[in-house]
Amino acid sequence: MSRSTGVSVVLLAALLAGCGAGRTGGGSDHSGGPGAPDRLRAEVLQVLPHDPSAFTQGLELVDGTLYEGTGLEGHSTLREVDPATGAVRRQTALPRDLFGEGITAVGPTIWQLTWQEGVAIQRDRGTLAELRRVSYPGEGWGLCHDTAAGRLVMSDGTDRLTFRDPQTFEPAGEVRVSAGGTAVSKINELECAHGAVFANIWQTDTVVRIDPGSGRVTARIDLAGLLPPADRANTDVLNGIAAIPGTDEFLVTGKYWPKMFRVRFVPAPT
Repeated sequence: MSRSTGVSVVLLAALLAGCGAGRTGGGSDHSGGPGAPDRLRAEVLQVLPHDPSAFTQGLELVDGTLYEGTGLEGHSTLREVDPATGAVRRQTALPRDLFGEGITAVGPTIWQLTWQEGVAIQRDRGTLAELRRVSYPGEGWGLCHDTAAGRLVMSDGTDRLTFRDPQTFEPAGEVRVSAGGTAVSKINELECAHGAVFANIWQTDTVVRIDPGSGRVTARIDLAGLLPPADRANTDVLNGIAAIPGTDEFLVTGKYWPKMFRVRFVPAPT
């Protein structure tokens, strides 16, 4: 990216601890309108460490703590991470036959999806211990908690977002995602923020902003070039987005990436 400021780790820690202030917009002053989605880019505010062994599937920042779900059979985990240093404070491994996917916090608990096993695990957020499991049909990809609407939003790799009850995980409706009348599929990791759903599009450097009421894509955010070529060896795709509460900023990273980025989404050059 064209800009990377040397904001200190101390400043970030203070910002994460003081989540009650700041702007609450989605990083763009554009409404999206009835036509084409807004074109946005990531303005890099800070570069942070990230565990390069993490096959990142889900990312969420709660009360100054970063929770990260990782994937691959035999290697899937749920982690509690220091967002300023990337250090893993604690982690728990999934059974070797489960492939971990997206995560989201609901009060004192965390839901964690699995890819093709049809199982969602509810965990205690304080200890990461498993509380129970529930089943669902199809694949699990991304998950976020729309607190304003009182529901979970789940992706399955298609153009569908499924709404679920945050306590029972029972389905409560769905919406199909489209841009200009064309279905948008491969919807992966999700973040509910600012009245919208932000979604990684698998195998691309694009995040989309979705109106969860209509399923319409209101913005396309270009993150190409975020990770410098020198850091690309042995890495995988962009995946992982977490809103910083009380601000218009996000943390973003990727699978096996050695870095995480604190960014703001701003209008792209025309």
